[in-house]
Amino acid sequence: MSFRHDWVLSLLVIQFLYWLFLYFKKDNQRDILSDTNDEVYNFLIRKVSLNSIKIKNRLIFLGLFFLTISASGPQIGTRVRPVERKGVDLVIVLDTSQSMDAKDVTPSRLAKAKFELDKLIKNLNGDRVSIIVFAGSSHLYLPLTTDYEAALLFLNEIETNMIPNQGTSLSSALNTAITAFTEESGKFKVVLLVTDGEDHEGEAIGVATKAAINGMVINTVAVGSNEGGLIPIESDNQYKRDKKGRLVTSKVDQIILKDIAQAGKGSFYWFSNNKDSYIDIEKGINRMEKKIISTHEFSEYDDRYQLISLISLMFIIASYVYPTKRKELK
Repeated sequence: MSFRHDWVLSLLVIQFLYWLFLYFKKDNQRDILSDTNDEVYNFLIRKVSLNSIKIKNRLIFLGLFFLTISASGPQIGTRVRPVERKGVDLVIVLDTSQSMDAKDVTPSRLAKAKFELDKLIKNLNGDRVSIIVFAGSSHLYLPLTTDYEAALLFLNEIETNMIPNQGTSLSSALNTAITAFTEESGKFKVVLLVTDGEDHEGEAIGVATKAAINGMVINTVAVGSNEGGLIPIESDNQYKRDKKGRLVTSKVDQIILKDIAQAGKGSFYWFSNNKDSYIDIEKGINRMEKKIISTHEFSEYDDRYQLISLISLMFIIASYVYPTKRKELK
């Protein structure tokens, strides 16, 4: 057992000390009525039962004792309280290929994507969120959860060097996203593909079409600019070059991303320097039909003050109604 307000228990010490004072005090009828003269004393003795007064006082003490225990907030055991939330299952698929280090958006494509996704996750309400990272291969980084704080921590740790197999396989990423959902029904499921759109395989449209047939929604988000940007190589503070030694400029492929969104019955968005694009994505998610997501909220302790309060009330009422007047003999 624990107590929510354990400092209240210190009042029990005061009550105990006062009880000891009364207990060791000379206990006779004259002491109790020491301030009265003999005539009044004899009259009260005939009218009032001193034993009844003692019992009445003990009832008051017991009432105050249990009232103090109740006020301290006793808690016992653990409790799991079911909570129902309405939302959708959102799987964020984030490109971590080297081209996401390009700085044609500030401070970089990946940093801009993480900034917008951070705001999006903070504004979710009841939706479950999952994160998949991909480059040449794709991996489930965070399973579906309503723990948004954990999702933000995972998001913050994403870097472009976390997947050794470089490249951009959009089809692999979408297939991994589909398997991240935990229920067979495609309804209430949305994929958010965040990338610069450089697809090195070209099978993503077919995957998006199959997902849409099953009821899923595939949204795409372009990260970058039309002009493109150079791809920095952090190891030697230079930029990526092709086999002929020419600088490689990475440009956003709007066409492929728009085609994927169209095939997936979703929308196309853009993370740029001039707009908080997460707001548009949030509005799109909020317009979707929501399902009831059953979760559980854990409470460390279960309050038990109610019964103790009732016991306290019973003692106080009993002390109030307990008779102290002597029964007159006929």
